[in-house]
Amino acid sequence: MKNLLAIAAFLVFVGFLVILVVHVPRLDLIAVIGATVVLAGWDLVLNLRNQRNQRD
Repeated sequence: MKNLLAIAAFLVFVGFLVILVVHVPRLDLIAVIGATVVLAGWDLVLNLRNQRNQRD
């Protein structure tokens, strides 16, 4: 259940940032948002992987 909630929160976060990029299409903003999504996605993957390893 926690994994599903974390994935849903990440998707809502990405959705908000996509709306921002659509309304303010600046290259520097797109670069910062891209880096933010990559870092947040990497953190999500590491946390999901860590939770799975702790259950074993």
